[in-house]
Amino acid sequence: MNTSRGGDKRRDLLDGALMVFAADGYTRASIDGIARAAGVSTRTIYNQFGDKAALLWAVIVDSARWVAAAQIITVQRYLTKIVDLEADLIEFGRIWATPPAADFAPHFALVRQVNAEARHVPEAALRAWQEQGPLRVRREIATHLARIADQGLLTIDDADLAAAHFVLLVAGESTNRSNLQAAPLAPEEICRLSDAGVRAFLHGYEKKDSS
Repeated sequence: MNTSRGGDKRRDLLDGALMVFAADGYTRASIDGIARAAGVSTRTIYNQFGDKAALLWAVIVDSARWVAAAQIITVQRYLTKIVDLEADLIEFGRIWATPPAADFAPHFALVRQVNAEARHVPEAALRAWQEQGPLRVRREIATHLARIADQGLLTIDDADLAAAHFVLLVAGESTNRSNLQAAPLAPEEICRLSDAGVRAFLHGYEKKDSS
């Protein structure tokens, strides 16, 4: 997948700010540092965004939309046509639990910073990130799970909740372990954890034979 987004002055500014916010967090990042990273003047930043809070909002919305668009393509690729429920969900789960492409690393570093200092991050930025990123993707997964349920393969009362369960079961443990250790998890360990998550999900949601 080509993840390049091209370049212009605003693009350079957003990309530079993303790298600084991802490395330093919101409270420690400075407009001077962002200007140096982006190769622009501080006046340009203030003229375009007004202040650091507005710049963070723009950065996190831009980055979340970009990553969400790629994730939605993955959801559609693997969940649009289900042939073998368990096998297809396991295949999708392994992809979902795999660490993101290097191009997306600054976004997820920013997410970790935002989570770590959530009390100090402007609420508008937090809401925008959730709405444009995780919630948007979860709604896409929910739509596909509801469709699979309509085919008689799953029993789902709340598709959004089922999507949240799926994501946590498939990727939650590997993400937690990755965040707690320096070395990345081995691919086979990611698959083992993801496969177990899929089976736990199916235990709760797979339609039971009533015969």
